Amino acid sequence: MIDPDAIAAERARLRQEHLHDERPASSARGLHHAALLSSDVERTIRFYQDLLEFPLTEIVENRDYRGSNHFFFDIGNGNLLAFFDFPGLDLGPYAEVLGGLHHVAISVDPPTWERLRGKLDAAGVPYQTESGTSIYLRDPDGARLELLADPLGEMYGTTVL
Repeated sequence: MIDPDAIAAERARLRQEHLHDERPASSARGLHHAALLSSDVERTIRFYQDLLEFPLTEIVENRDYRGSNHFFFDIGNGNLLAFFDFPGLDLGPYAEVLGGLHHVAISVDPPTWERLRGKLDAAGVPYQTESGTSIYLRDPDGARLELLADPLGEMYGTTVL
């Protein structure tokens, strides 16, 4: 049985022990790319480039699997969302599992958020809105995405960076 009070107490302990007012700069420069799977390269390009307006920046052969494509979309600030297809492997449909990818949240400005919501409506893509700033949807292979109208480093009006 879940004990919400015990979970809250543990969260408070973790914050107290590990969250510092003055913290060093990160050793990372940013997210180079996150890689997802695509069962249909052209369908994925149409979805991410044409519908969501993330420009395709490159498509090359996957160095780890001959005949497979590795392709990239610009999601702003020098960050990329990448995909692999693995022809012949029959990977099956996307499955959200514990310990696996839950969703990818991508920040867009509020006017873009509204425009993309209109494009999703026009294309008949189902989605769910939360808190007036998040749109949750699934890509053509079932991966869950969040389009977040909050600035980078903020979530629902709270600074997280």
